[in-house]
Amino acid sequence: MGYSDPFEYGAAGALVGRAKQVRRICDFLAATDRGGALLLSGPAGVGKTVLLNAAAEAASSTGTRVLRAAGVEFEADVSYSGLNQLLFPLSEAFGDLDSAHSEALRVALGFGSGPPPDRLVVSSATLMLLRQVATADPLLLIIDDLPWVDRASAAVLGFVARRLGGSRVGFLGAMRSGSETFFNRGGLPEYEVPPLDGKSSRALLDAHFPNLAERVRQRLLAAAEGNPLALLELPTALSGQQRVALENLPAVLPLSQRLQALFVSRVSSLPTAARRLLLLATIDGTGDLGVLQASARQAGYHVDLDDLAPAEQDQLMNFDEGTRRLVFRHPLIRSAVMDACTSAERRAAHRALAHVLVHQPERRAWHLGEASVEPDEQVAALLEQAAHRITARGDAVGAVAALVRAADLSPRGSDRARRLAEAAYIGADATGELRGASELLENARRADPDLTGSLRSAAAAVYLIINGDGDIDAAHRLLVGAIESGTHRYDAKDNALIDAVHLLLLLCFFSGRAELWVPFYTALASLRPEPPALLSVAGKTFSDPARTGVAALEQLQAVLSELPEETDPGRIVRIGTASLYLDRLADLRGPSWRVVLQGRDGGPARRHLGALMHLCLDDYLTGRWDECVELADEGLQLCEDSGYQFFTWYFWYCRAVVAAARGDDDTVDLLTDQITRWATPRGVGTALHYARHVRTIADLGRGDFESAYQHATAISPAGTFASHVPHALWVAMDLVEAAVRTNRQAEAAAHVRAIQETGIAALSPRLALLAGGSAALCAAEDEDAVRLFDTALAVPGVERWPFDLARVRLAYGERLRRARANADSRGPLSLAYDAFTLLSARPWTERASKELRATGWIAPRTAAAGGQVLTPQEREVADLAASGLSNKQIAERLYLSHRTVGAHLYQIFPKLGITSRAALRDALSTLDE
Repeated sequence: MGYSDPFEYGAAGALVGRAKQVRRICDFLAATDRGGALLLSGPAGVGKTVLLNAAAEAASSTGTRVLRAAGVEFEADVSYSGLNQLLFPLSEAFGDLDSAHSEALRVALGFGSGPPPDRLVVSSATLMLLRQVATADPLLLIIDDLPWVDRASAAVLGFVARRLGGSRVGFLGAMRSGSETFFNRGGLPEYEVPPLDGKSSRALLDAHFPNLAERVRQRLLAAAEGNPLALLELPTALSGQQRVALENLPAVLPLSQRLQALFVSRVSSLPTAARRLLLLATIDGTGDLGVLQASARQAGYHVDLDDLAPAEQDQLMNFDEGTRRLVFRHPLIRSAVMDACTSAERRAAHRALAHVLVHQPERRAWHLGEASVEPDEQVAALLEQAAHRITARGDAVGAVAALVRAADLSPRGSDRARRLAEAAYIGADATGELRGASELLENARRADPDLTGSLRSAAAAVYLIINGDGDIDAAHRLLVGAIESGTHRYDAKDNALIDAVHLLLLLCFFSGRAELWVPFYTALASLRPEPPALLSVAGKTFSDPARTGVAALEQLQAVLSELPEETDPGRIVRIGTASLYLDRLADLRGPSWRVVLQGRDGGPARRHLGALMHLCLDDYLTGRWDECVELADEGLQLCEDSGYQFFTWYFWYCRAVVAAARGDDDTVDLLTDQITRWATPRGVGTALHYARHVRTIADLGRGDFESAYQHATAISPAGTFASHVPHALWVAMDLVEAAVRTNRQAEAAAHVRAIQETGIAALSPRLALLAGGSAALCAAEDEDAVRLFDTALAVPGVERWPFDLARVRLAYGERLRRARANADSRGPLSLAYDAFTLLSARPWTERASKELRATGWIAPRTAAAGGQVLTPQEREVADLAASGLSNKQIAERLYLSHRTVGAHLYQIFPKLGITSRAALRDALSTLDE
């Protein structure tokens, strides 16, 4: 039959994640020139029928004749009904058999009358017919749902399937794992069809339901466990709002009609005692047999665990003797149990479990909430308390669900509104479901029109305002009004108040205007007995670090020392915020990557975005520019998907600043224009400063020092650090260099004095390097300049900042060359050239190269084979790969995905002129010569 590749065939090629299974079937088909049989088995919905369809199409495409039949439940008692389906297309060939066999077939299949034929004669006649027909063209028999084939047909088919050797007849059947059938499969090869893997499951779900919210997608993937039918059917049982996470999903997912037909009928056929025990086990969710027995007694059921025997025999569940747990065979069976029971039965089960779980307050509160049908403040309060404990663990989605249920059970409108407002705030601040937060907030306002003073309501509204078309001033006024009019008495233990002040910190920062910080400082000073350490630190390091950053150094270090034990994604992001302008983001890389990986797995989108921002900024400063762009692209997509449009400008900036350093002027113009057009009407002054920083870097690289000076001084005037413009620290040396190059010596000297008076060199080694470089640029005498450059370059740890270090070395080399110390200038210029080359910072490489040529020296060779060079991250990957680490190990070491590592190696090999990993070590050694 000639089957070369399974993906040559349309149906097979359309399958998702089934390459191995299609290959196995096609290998079988290729061998059916000599006859043979193969049985596919697997759980319901795993895709056996789809594979049979693919096999049929593949066989037909090669000229094989395909005969198909399928077991049908309501025909299971009709003798030879299955054989009739299969052989009906061959009825005209019955006459080619001898009269005895021909007559036996006609009578058995209802084409003639007479006494019932012997089954062995029918079996022999069927085999003879098939062999005879296959002499002209190969023949493939495909039988689906073998367990439902009638007894007589199953016996004949079993007889035939074991006698097809040398016949040019293939037999391909399918059955559910563990099912009983009359088909005798003794000795026949059987292939178990596995569930889809995680990647294929996601691809199938995304192809059919592309607009699912990520946490809904994660829930469906977990529930389906790779079952293709479940992946395609579960979303259809959800409402439109549930699919996009505007409405919470139930604890147990509902089944579609097709899935109900598969699972619910099996549960419904169980004895009452077994169904009741399964319901308790489903609602409990732990499988703990002790809880199961206790709750059954509490519910008044006269049952015993032995009553589960029918369910175990039907392979719906089993017992893990090692852990004393009941384990469902598939998550969808839990859904079937829920669908097979009445709402009254479900509430009774919840009540019984609530009485048993008295020492587990969160679970008890949830069960009481599900058992209640009328408003009940006591239960609502328990759920609210549970939500606060859940929030402390970082489970924002669970906290929102608990608060929403608490609101549903609140007798008073004010309590309902308060709980809904808190749910809206958590949804907006953490989960990334802004549309859901908007609806919750609107429901809260309807429940209590006087909610305007609520901190949670105001904070949720702020997120909605800034991610819509609203401006920073409107959001600032709303939040300040809520803080100043609240009844919190500035209690530093009031979580809603502290969260609101943290949010106010961000609004003030976004504004870029000193006057908006006044209410923040007032609130901070009013907190009693004292502000929390992290809020206090951020109030100094993220507001005006040029003036207050040094005072916070010790306190920031204490906060950073707690990072190894920190698990709260929100707190990790806030620590990153406090660390940004003191250049401590490197301490956050591990925790930030954990938050990103959680986000990729469906964790809170807002935290995911915050961690991505900090990783991007650290990547830029430390020379991981390729990763910076890669993560910025991820951030842009996440902003689009989650609705957090406000934070898009951060990622535009990260892409733009790398483009600026690399001389990609078109990208710089495009992205800075986008930032400016977006930020100006919204009053986001800091975004404008970031755009000016990008243009300053681009101008300096191409030698347009006048334009660079204008952009740098628009961020902060020469001779001062603009109040509450922390990004002025990042352009300190830029401004000085541009001033010196445009003969503004007085302005340059004034800015150097400002750098020294504010003491920013104490904030970090990088800022010490830039401060020293600025002073050296301004020095009137060459001897003073050399001394200042040497001092700056000797600051411990400056190697961490390759671009800034290379710029100071370039400036040093330029000064030496102008002092006619050509031989001395070649050292710093060569090091700068090497660094710029590895960073692919083309304009800066050209500047360094030009200076080197002016000294009469040929630029040192740093290129690999073919004139190409490795970026810093490529070199890091190459070194680790050369040491023997696998892609997965490298990915874990560098906090990358293994696919990114593979992509880097794909680029590295041709650059080094090699084709294998084994040649890496020698190639890198040659590169370093």
